[in-house]
Amino acid sequence: MKKVMSFALVLALALTLLAGMANAEDYSGYTIRIYSNSNSAERVTWLKTEAEKAGFSISLDDNSVYSGDTAAVQAANEHKDGDIIFGLNETRWSQLVNGTYENLKVMDWTPSWAEDVGEYKYDGKAYGIVIQNVLMLYRTDEYGTNGKELHFDHWADIVNCGYTWYRQGKVGGTTNANINSSMLYAFTDPTSPAGGISLDGWKTLWKYCANGKFTGDSYGLDAINRCDVQVSTYYSSSLYGQIFNAQNTFDHPLLGTLQPENWALVDIADGTYYIAEYLGILEREGRTEEQTEIVKAFAEWFGSADLQAAWADTFDSYPCNKVAASVIYGDDIPAIYQLKNFALSKVEGTDMTYAEYVAAHSAEWTNIMTNLGFYWADSNAPAEPDWENLDWATLTQKK
Repeated sequence: MKKVMSFALVLALALTLLAGMANAEDYSGYTIRIYSNSNSAERVTWLKTEAEKAGFSISLDDNSVYSGDTAAVQAANEHKDGDIIFGLNETRWSQLVNGTYENLKVMDWTPSWAEDVGEYKYDGKAYGIVIQNVLMLYRTDEYGTNGKELHFDHWADIVNCGYTWYRQGKVGGTTNANINSSMLYAFTDPTSPAGGISLDGWKTLWKYCANGKFTGDSYGLDAINRCDVQVSTYYSSSLYGQIFNAQNTFDHPLLGTLQPENWALVDIADGTYYIAEYLGILEREGRTEEQTEIVKAFAEWFGSADLQAAWADTFDSYPCNKVAASVIYGDDIPAIYQLKNFALSKVEGTDMTYAEYVAAHSAEWTNIMTNLGFYWADSNAPAEPDWENLDWATLTQKK
């Protein structure tokens, strides 16, 4: 649950947005085609409404049409009609910027607010709008550790923590992938044929699946609220709001948002895997210079501090734009956004950040987990692999 803004800040933001609406040009002569994985029905409706007020006409499908970053990129690549793409994460954006997709080319572009997003940018190409990360949290009450604090060196230390933990029930999905990336971070080995991860890494991830508890809930917050587990994982955006809402749903829910009462974040020395959702402009065949200027104007507007503050306030997220963040949170940055970020740490033996390393190996990791049967969704667990006699050249390929 985000920090409640003061009346003065709310009024200032409202007046700024109203002033922008009053001075808005009419860009509606061209409908801007947008692709995004941040496309819940609520977000799509809100963005279309605000864009119309600002003079823009946009087209953006909600998640009943396609859902997730992979589907968003595939749809944009297939249809070849995109003007804007936003959301995704560093892993996907490094692929976009580096031309991985045949029909997707990110246009050169630098907005006026480029310096306000700090390190979250691909200079001249794409710029951060929302920061997210994955979190590991635990109950501190009698249904959890009974006051004992949890300190890990690595995410993977959960397998030896001595408490029950929730684990995911499928390989795919952005949050699941980010949890996997966090679990595997301590085991990078650029010389390993097993997708650049040591054998110990895959053994540990298997142990995480085998000894973890899967209850069918999305990402595990319900499970820890029900006291089914003592340790769980979740994503930062909407965490506080979900904890607040749980008070009327569960008998012994987590209590306290910005000031936790019966839960805490596991103190992990490595930190956590952040993703920043980015905004970029796509090249589009047949688009005129005048139409391209309209697209640029939309991107400038959407990433601005005023709009991003409004987006963050509406959808309980944390903006990359420092000016927007100061409007929403002032100097009181929530603890979940003060954790060390290892996504941008360099991987030893390479010239890549960990996010880039994930991008380079993510397809192999998905294939390994799929081929070996990781993340079974029920009690019919496959036999543990014969780790010393696996054909990694085959396992890193699709079935």
